[in-house]
Amino acid sequence: MPQIGRPRAFDAEAALDRAVEVFWRQGYEGASLTDLTNAMGINKPSLYAAYGNKEGLFRKVVARYADVEMAYARDALTQPTAYEVAAAMLRANVVALTRPDRPAGCLSIQGGTACSTENAGIAAFLAASRLAGEQALAERFARAVEEHDLPEGADPVALARFVSIVTEGQAVHAAAGVTRAQLEQAAEIALHAFAAAAYPDRPVSSAGR
Repeated sequence: MPQIGRPRAFDAEAALDRAVEVFWRQGYEGASLTDLTNAMGINKPSLYAAYGNKEGLFRKVVARYADVEMAYARDALTQPTAYEVAAAMLRANVVALTRPDRPAGCLSIQGGTACSTENAGIAAFLAASRLAGEQALAERFARAVEEHDLPEGADPVALARFVSIVTEGQAVHAAAGVTRAQLEQAAEIALHAFAAAAYPDRPVSSAGR
């Protein structure tokens, strides 16, 4: 006879992917344990055995989301110039926010921006996750300064913050129903502004060259 509470055999990655969608659509507080276990195809004792508790599951979900859904951000960092990094980030972000097979918007934004005081740690965790991405972007722009792609007076931290603010704002608008075409238009305006700030001595039309 199997022990009570012993985890059932299940596909951990597939179960996490289903939990990602629940948290993405409903937020941390809106997602009940019943919602999660039903979507994941496991029972509550199995969830506790595998992830500890709801917060433990959410942290795993965010890591899975970053690994799969945010792969475009890592790819953007490999582009050869700061302009191309920003262009890849802003344009791929719009696609990721508006995929027809995914909830609109971003898990990091929808997951916990309206958490109660009781779950303030979740909002702080998500904010720290976003800031880690911003830091990686700032480090990439700092390298661009060292490589003389960006001018010596460029501020990598400010440029990274600008790109991050745009992508996060786009996520809020995507969740509110703004279309992909409208978000693309905003991304191109933001890219124009990035080029003007990053390369003040170059014509904006040639910044990406």
